[in-house]
Amino acid sequence: MTHHVSSMLETYPKDVGSIDRQKLAECIQACFECAQTCTACADACLAEDMVAELRQCIRFNLDCADICAATGRVLSRQTGNNVETTRALLEACRTACKTCGDECASHADMHEHCKVCAEACRRCEQACAELLASLG
Repeated sequence: MTHHVSSMLETYPKDVGSIDRQKLAECIQACFECAQTCTACADACLAEDMVAELRQCIRFNLDCADICAATGRVLSRQTGNNVETTRALLEACRTACKTCGDECASHADMHEHCKVCAEACRRCEQACAELLASLG
């Protein structure tokens, strides 16, 4: 999928400015992957017998999924310039991924799906931080 993200950025008909295309592509990919993983983890949590103990995890998963999906969509748009919104979304995404990743990590010993989700959250958190840093 990163290939398609990169291909779309490379074939964009206008100049995308000074943004690091590689970091942008990696961040878009990480956001969409994290959104899917968090959605699946929330669903897996709902299937667990101890679902009541996973309420907070489910909430963080759903919040993170929505924020990551929105961030990935906004980052995919190159027409015009909306730096303030982009920065705010990247910060929100980084925060949501940290919160969700921490919560999932606390359940990782008992639930493999939470371990996988925590890893996806960490990857997305890092990708957002790297793209933010490259924006200057």
